[in-house]
Amino acid sequence: MRIQDDVLAVLSRAETNGNALMLVGQLDRSMYTRTNKVLEAAGGKWNRKAKAHLFDGEAATRIDQIILSGEVEVPKDEFNFFPSPPEVVARLMKLARLQPGMRVLEPSAGKGAIAYACADAGATVDCIELMEANFVALSGDARLGSVRHMDFLTLAPEPLYDRVLMNPPFARQADIKHVLHALRFLKPNGLLVSVMPAGLTFRDNKLTQDIRNMILERGGNIEALPDGAFKASGTMVRSVIVTIPHEG
Repeated sequence: MRIQDDVLAVLSRAETNGNALMLVGQLDRSMYTRTNKVLEAAGGKWNRKAKAHLFDGEAATRIDQIILSGEVEVPKDEFNFFPSPPEVVARLMKLARLQPGMRVLEPSAGKGAIAYACADAGATVDCIELMEANFVALSGDARLGSVRHMDFLTLAPEPLYDRVLMNPPFARQADIKHVLHALRFLKPNGLLVSVMPAGLTFRDNKLTQDIRNMILERGGNIEALPDGAFKASGTMVRSVIVTIPHEG
């Protein structure tokens, strides 16, 4: 069941508490009907006493899955880790305009799809990876620079890098937090290029509005990827590629 962006925007404003979801603001009859249809298809049942739609599990998790994919039927763990397919990596590389000798940071390196492409282009690539199995695989590869096993958000920023290329975690808008943190690692005249969920273009909470405004102010860009860009990685999550120059 494909969901229109105006309904996804309504869902992104909803408030959740445990298994309960409360819609925010006044909706006209047509908008409420379309939104309610999605909630019911996702397993939410209207409860008059609670004045909320109730789910069997965490409402926030279920709605986040729907917003990320733009569809109701989404595997529950699909947005935790999905490797960047070759076509997506190629587009990241083109937008990054890498030159041999540049220093690159990949803050969520996964299995190295982006990092190895950067290394093959002649860059020195440092990686951060939280998943132990991925870290072990990356840490023994001589093509890469330093490989650290840690949560990227806990790493103290140092403006050492000409480029940051990344495919951050998406759940609960973690992508925005990772991108904002990663910008602090850029040298002057540096550039960040990142995959992000398509919700960046339609969510209207403050976190999303602020980063959209910042991208515009810095002369950056948001480019939609084709539907199914990550299908080969086992997910139909809709995504974009964002380019953000250093503020200086």
